[in-house]
Order: sequence, then C-alpha cells, then structure tokens
Amino acid sequence: MGNMLSYSGISTKIRAMQSKLINEQQLAEIAQLTSVPQVVSYLKKTPQYGAVWSNVDENALHRGEIEVMLKKTIFQNFSQIYSFADKEQRKFLMLYSKRYEIRVLKELLANIFDHRDTPRINLEPYRDFFRHHSRLDLDLLTASATMEELISSLKGNEFYRPLSMIQEHENPLVFDYGMALDLYYFNQIWKMKDKLFAKLDLKELTKAYGVKFDLLNLQFIQRSKQYFQINPADIYALLIPVNYKLKKEEVQTLTEASSMDEFYQILDKTYYGRRYKQQMKENTLEEFYIYLLRSTLEKSTRTHPYCAAVLYSYLYHKEHEVNRLTIAIECIRYGIDPADTLRYVLKN
Repeated sequence: MGNMLSYSGISTKIRAMQSKLINEQQLAEIAQLTSVPQVVSYLKKTPQYGAVWSNVDENALHRGEIEVMLKKTIFQNFSQIYSFADKEQRKFLMLYSKRYEIRVLKELLANIFDHRDTPRINLEPYRDFFRHHSRLDLDLLTASATMEELISSLKGNEFYRPLSMIQEHENPLVFDYGMALDLYYFNQIWKMKDKLFAKLDLKELTKAYGVKFDLLNLQFIQRSKQYFQINPADIYALLIPVNYKLKKEEVQTLTEASSMDEFYQILDKTYYGRRYKQQMKENTLEEFYIYLLRSTLEKSTRTHPYCAAVLYSYLYHKEHEVNRLTIAIECIRYGIDPADTLRYVLKN
C-alpha cells in the first residue's frame, strides 16, 4: 500500500471530485447574494451540486432542509470514494467514518441531558450512510429516553465501554461522555495508522493527525485556563495522549502556567510558536488550527499525490466546504454585510 499503483486510480478519482469543490472565488460570489433561494440556485449551476439538485425547487425549501441536503453530499461523496477504494483503503475509510457515528451519538447524548423528545439535529442525512457503513442501529438509539437505555443499546459495540466507564462516575455531564468518545476515537486513529500504513503513507498521515492532535490539545488547555479555570490535574485527564511537535514537557508547562500571559510566553517557544509566529499572532488558536491543518493536507497531497493522505484530505475539505456554505447561508439569511459574510466564511 502507498505506491503509485495502488493509489493511481483513487487519486485520479479524488482529483476529479476535488476540482468540483466550491472555491474561494465562488464563496465570494455567494457572499454577494441576498437570499437563501439565490444560494441554492447558484449551487445548482455548479458541477457538484447541479448533478444531484437539478430537480430541487429552491423557493420551496427552508433553511433546515438545505442543511440536510448539504450534509447528505458529504456521505454521498464518501460512498463514491469507498466504492472506488481497494480493501486496504476501505479499512482507513471505515476508521475515519467513526467520526460521523460519534457526531450522532453526541447529539443523542445532548438530547437526553436536555430532556428533548426529538434530536437537536435532523438525523435524516445519516440514515443512508448508517445502513451501508455502520453497525449502529439509528432507530434503536433514537428510541432511547435515558442514558441507561442509550448505553445499553450499544452493548456489543466499541463505543459501549468508554461510555459505560463514564456512567460509573458520580454525576457525569454530557461533556464527559463527549470527551470519552473523542479520546477513544483519537486513540484509535493514532494506534491503527501504524497497523494500516507504512513508509510514505504512515509518514504523511502521522504528520496530518499529529498536527491536529497537538493543536486540539493547545486549544483545550487555553480554553480550560482562560474561560473555566480548570485545575491542571483535570486538564491532563482530558488531553489527547499524543505528542507530535508539542513536547511532553511543553504540554506540562502550558497546563501549569499560572496566567494566560505565561501560557502565551511558553507557547511562543514551542515548535508552533517559533515556526508560525506571524500566523499565530494574527489568528486565534481555533483559526490557526484550521489554517495549519488545511495547509498541511494541501501540501501533503500536492507533494505526494499517490499516498493515503489524499483520502483524509478530500474528506476534510468536503466537510469544510459544507461548513462554510452553512455559515454563508446563515449570514445571508440574517442580512449580514457581504464583506463580513465572506470574512466569517473564510475564517472557518
């Protein structure tokens, strides 16, 4: 795995799909539109959305329906790639797709904590995907009215253990359950990549996920200290146990910094602070995370177009596109100035 022969076909397929993604020029044009139906009409003229939305009446849709349609394209594109992938590539795709299962589980957890009768999100976009790419029973899960019922319905599934362990704690919060799912998934990714890949594939995926986990840890430490005053011992328990460019001792000093000024002074001396000083100065940590992960994936696939990173890169950019379009639609719906709309969109 990881040579030109095994990736030539799927790389060609992904490049063709990538060329249809909405680019920044198109986002600038969308930001100038004045109504949500105009956005749908615009997208219907693009190669990607025109093919599947040709019979859609943009004037008969409300915002929620449009968001459902956008999310569905993520799973439609995932299925296209999956059907084109070989046996080894499908193993990574199935590992990656656990993020969609966790997204649904988090929403169901939030519903139970909020005592809602219906999910906070429309689960319709996920149904087709779950039928083909998941062992989770969406109907059984959505019928669960209590945390005990939800966790019980997961018996025999890999998510049962991390959630049942949290259930044993005294007065666990929805945040605790969500973090348990995330940490389980991140650990799975970090361990399984070494079993699935070798050489260039392993190097590029290690780089992409290493950057992701380092920056997620930085964000969590910063938020914990700045907004919630969480003590260091509790912060350590919730960090992803991965060190890529962020050294273990740096994580420790950042976590135990006595003030935010000290936190940023330490951050400036890390690999990220030294190498990306200007970008970090101009952006929040959340914005820097988006910038660096996107640029890391783009550089990887540009330099090595026939490696496993092309799978991760395309799915990341597709999800990113849907997120940006959703933000644009929301801004247009509320009459935000086009320049501000574009700035909000490009920051995400």
